Amino acid sequence: MTTARSWWRRGDDNLRADAQAAKDAAAQAFYELDTAQRDLVISIETITAVDNSPAAQRAAADFHALGIRIDQVSGAYIAAVDAHDLDRDELDASAAGRARTELTRAKDDLARVKGELDRFAEGLGPLLGKAETQLAKLAPAVERARQALLGASNALDAVRAAGLRADDLAARLAALAPELTKLNQGAGTHGVPETLKRAEEVLRGAEAVRTEAERLPERTQEIDKRLASLRTRAQALSTRAEGVDPILSELRRRFSLACWQDLQHVPAQAGTTVAQAEAKLTEAAKARDEQRWADATSLLSAARALLDDLDGTVSAAGDRLRKLNEVLKDPKAEIDKTRFAIRDAQRLAMQGRTTPEPRHARPLDDAVGRLDRAIAALHGRHPDYWHFLTETAAVRETASRVVANIREDRAAGR
Repeated sequence: MTTARSWWRRGDDNLRADAQAAKDAAAQAFYELDTAQRDLVISIETITAVDNSPAAQRAAADFHALGIRIDQVSGAYIAAVDAHDLDRDELDASAAGRARTELTRAKDDLARVKGELDRFAEGLGPLLGKAETQLAKLAPAVERARQALLGASNALDAVRAAGLRADDLAARLAALAPELTKLNQGAGTHGVPETLKRAEEVLRGAEAVRTEAERLPERTQEIDKRLASLRTRAQALSTRAEGVDPILSELRRRFSLACWQDLQHVPAQAGTTVAQAEAKLTEAAKARDEQRWADATSLLSAARALLDDLDGTVSAAGDRLRKLNEVLKDPKAEIDKTRFAIRDAQRLAMQGRTTPEPRHARPLDDAVGRLDRAIAALHGRHPDYWHFLTETAAVRETASRVVANIREDRAAGR
């Protein structure tokens, strides 16, 4: 027969079991929250190591705030566990009920914060993905930079073995050594973004040195060829310049002063320019022998520019004589060519109109008058045929400009 004492004892055991179940559930909730928080610590550390953007900074601040709430509910759970010894024999129904209530509340609070943590973790997805991508790039980027430095060093060794010093390239490669030291110190010291940036800069610098070193033998051959070619050209231009004096003599004999006066300086200028170019070539040869490749290239370019100018100057006298002979023999050809240009522009100006636009007609009318005056000047005692040629060229340029303006206006619907 069951006594009243036994009946109450079974009731206490049930309450104790309920309280224990609440304790176990709270412990599970605490474990799950702690695990999720630990995982998120790693995620946040990954993000902040790579990303210093406002979004990343907000994520770190939000996680800190969550950490405070986690500490609060964890503290409440631990306090509830410490406050109730569910194993003691004298646990009464009232104490068991309070334990179950407080532990259930602690479990619910832990689960609520765990839900907040889960939602926060979901929102971290884009930031975490970006950070992990950056981290995945880190080791390969550093290794590529190291390999590029090795390749540049090997290329320099090969160049030196061929008897070329390449001091400037060696200096550039040496300047990358401190950057390699920082790369070797790692992202923990300098941060992931800065390390990735440094690896890219080292890669570019080393690749540039390697490329230039590998091309150095070819560049040396190019400089030698250019030196020989420009020396030959300077000699040829010097010889051509000697023919300017006879051309000037013929111009003086057959044409008025205005036709050749501006060319009198050509022989003296030719001699000076050839001397300047040859001096540049001598300096370039010395720079090449001293393996100052950039200086050699610059000096060769300067010599070429001088010879280009001289070529045009020397050619000017012969061209002048040829053009003057042509217009002296048949000025009508030049006149007809110029009149045709004017008439062509006039026809276009009148196309689809009864009267031309004044801004088109006026320069064409002026051009007609200018041509007429140039033709009239040919009938003087000592005609200036060069002035005639420059005038007809200017008239044709005016006509061409009017044609271009008309076409632009019509293309724009004006």
